[in-house]
Amino acid sequence: MKIDEVRRILTIGAGTMGHQIGFLCAMNGYDVVVYDVAPDIFETTRKRLAQIADRFVKKGRLPAGEKAAVLSRITFTTDAEAAAADVDIVTESVPEDPQLKGKVFAEFNRLCPSRTVFTTNTSTLVPSMFAEATGRPDRFLAFHFHDILLTDVVDVMPHPGTSVESVALIRAFAERLNQTVIVLERESFGYVFNAMLSDLFKSALTLASNGVAAVEDIDRAWMGVLQAPMGPFGMMDSVGLDTVWKISDYWAKVTNDAQLAANAAFLKTRIDGGRLGIKSGAGFYTYPSPHFHQPDFLKGRG
Repeated sequence: MKIDEVRRILTIGAGTMGHQIGFLCAMNGYDVVVYDVAPDIFETTRKRLAQIADRFVKKGRLPAGEKAAVLSRITFTTDAEAAAADVDIVTESVPEDPQLKGKVFAEFNRLCPSRTVFTTNTSTLVPSMFAEATGRPDRFLAFHFHDILLTDVVDVMPHPGTSVESVALIRAFAERLNQTVIVLERESFGYVFNAMLSDLFKSALTLASNGVAAVEDIDRAWMGVLQAPMGPFGMMDSVGLDTVWKISDYWAKVTNDAQLAANAAFLKTRIDGGRLGIKSGAGFYTYPSPHFHQPDFLKGRG
């Protein structure tokens, strides 16, 4: 399949990254179908898509007159067979569990055309962990997006069995989406940026869960020294605390790391209280006006 033949994109998972990727594809002229097993999420997803569109218009990245057309190119379904019909590229954003991802891809391998290239948006896993389960390992690789409201950087990471043609297609597709493409020469957990970010999150959570310093003071240290707009806990709110917890909990169990388990437990108390980050209106901070946006935050009075 050539890049000019790509028309229809399937996004598996309507959560934070799934709908962001879907919006970016639709904004660049592709027809997008968003699939999720939980139909109740679609109402929230539609609202978030409209909010993203408004922010892109405000930033001058999308003409106001094109907003309705972009959103109309995105459809939603819980029907896997309908979702898979005639798709050219699949992007998957389900929870960070290699067995779950493999199971989902195996199902869509039965339903998608043979030409379809599968990609995973996994944050911390590597594609070889579930490549065989996809049923088409040569047409499978990692294609990882960050928050599209903050950056246009994407990672393209093949596994040893990914074909050269599949890598070339996804790289060309990323360029059609006007992204800055980072192509990894070998598999690496966390890609490039996320590998560094994961260590930052682990350090921040360790400091907080061990009672070394308060969440806001940890963020003040990071922001004050680097003159950064937010600290690690503000970043976690942006990513989604449920996502950060799933990653921490998964690796705590895999490695039997007591500190990672403590970090996951520290996150879980907030998740159990419905504090998932920006998407729920509250995480470590309350939105849309978090403390770290206050003028006196760095002085400890925000």
